[in-house]
Amino acid sequence: MRYFEKGAILSGLGISRIGRRTGIPGLALTMQAVRAAIDDAGLVPADIDGIATLGDTPAAEVNRALQIDAADCGAGFASGGLLSPVMSACRAVAERRARHVVVYRTIQMLGGTVPISPQPEDAPAPPLARMMEVPPDAPRPPVGPMDDITDLVAAHAYSAANWLALNCRRHMELYGTTKEQLGWLALNGRRNAALNPLAVYREPMTMADYLGARLVSTPFGLLDCDVPVDGSIAVVVSGAQYARDCPHRAVAVEAIGGSDGAGGWFHRDDYPKMASSDAAAQMWSRTELKPADLDLAQLYDGFTFLAIAWLEALGICDDGAAGPFVEGGGRIARDGELPLNTYGGQLSAGRMHGYWALHEGCLQLRGEAGERQVSDRPEVGVISVGGGPVAGCMLLTC
Repeated sequence: MRYFEKGAILSGLGISRIGRRTGIPGLALTMQAVRAAIDDAGLVPADIDGIATLGDTPAAEVNRALQIDAADCGAGFASGGLLSPVMSACRAVAERRARHVVVYRTIQMLGGTVPISPQPEDAPAPPLARMMEVPPDAPRPPVGPMDDITDLVAAHAYSAANWLALNCRRHMELYGTTKEQLGWLALNGRRNAALNPLAVYREPMTMADYLGARLVSTPFGLLDCDVPVDGSIAVVVSGAQYARDCPHRAVAVEAIGGSDGAGGWFHRDDYPKMASSDAAAQMWSRTELKPADLDLAQLYDGFTFLAIAWLEALGICDDGAAGPFVEGGGRIARDGELPLNTYGGQLSAGRMHGYWALHEGCLQLRGEAGERQVSDRPEVGVISVGGGPVAGCMLLTC
C-alpha cells in the first residue's frame, strides 16, 4: 500500500524573529515566516494554492497579505495533534488538490489563553478518575482527549504541568527514573541553544542550576518547563514531483502517525504511557524503516519528561530505559548516538508547539544547520509533537 504522505515533500522553511514579549503583531510575525518559506522553496506567492494553520493568525489575513486566494487545506488528517495541518497538507498535494501548501504556526505568549478559575478551597472534589464511579466489571466508557479535564481541575490540577507530573512520577516509581536524568535533557537543550542565534536562552546551565530551580509541580522545576515566546514558523509542503526543481535538497515525508486521544489524560490501561505510543505505532506501520535507522530526533519537550516518553514510544528505548539512555548527555549530544533537539528544544529555544522541531529537522537533513549541524550528514530523522492525549509524529528522509 502506498501511503499518501509519500507523495509530499517539504520544500521551503521560514522562521520569524523569536523573542519574549516582542510586542510584534501576530500577522507581522506570520508574514515574516510565510514569505521566507515561500522564497526558500523557490516560489512566489502566486504559486501557493493551499494554506493550512492551527487557527492562530487567520488564513484569510495571510491570503490578503499575499494577495492570493489559496484554498483551505487544513482538513484531511485530523489525528495528528498539532501537526495535523502539515499532515493534511501532505494529503492535499498527494491527491493533486494543491501543488504547494503553506503551513504556519504563530504564537504570542501573552495572547490566546483562557484562565481557569480555581474552585473554592472548601469545594468537594469529585474522584479524580471517572472510572472509579463505575462497577469494576463494567465496560469502561470511551474517553476523549479532553473529557477528563473537568476532573483534573476539580482536583486542583490546573495546568499541563500538574497533569504530566503525574505521568512522570509514575514512571519514576515504575522504572527508577531520576530527577538528574530529566536534568540531562534540559542541559542538552541549553548546550545546543548556545549555537542557535534565535534561541531565547543561550547562557550556560549546570546540573546545580537545574536542580536548584524553583519547584513548579513535583517533580518538575522551572527548568523542566518550556519557554513561552512570540514567533512564527512556516513550511511549504509540495508535491513530490517538485523535488527536481526545489532549490534545496528536498525533504521527503516517509511516514506519519497521529492519535485521536482515546483514553484522555489518565484513563489508559497502560498509564503512564500516552498518545505518543499510539502515534508512533501508526507511523512505524507506514514504513519499512526502523528506530535503528534514525540519525537524529527532534522530540517534543514541553516538559523534560515528554522527551523521555517519546524516546520510549518511538522504540528508541525500551520501556523504562530512556532515563539511563539520556544520562550523562553523551548519547543525545550532536556527536552522539542520536542527536536530540539540536536547536535547543522548547526548553531553551522557545515553545513553538513542535514547529521549530520540524524546521530544525529539515535544516539538519538538508545539511544547513550551521554551527549546530551534526557531524555526519543525517538521512533519516523523526519529529514528534504533543503530550498526554494529543500526539503526532513524522518520519523524514533526505
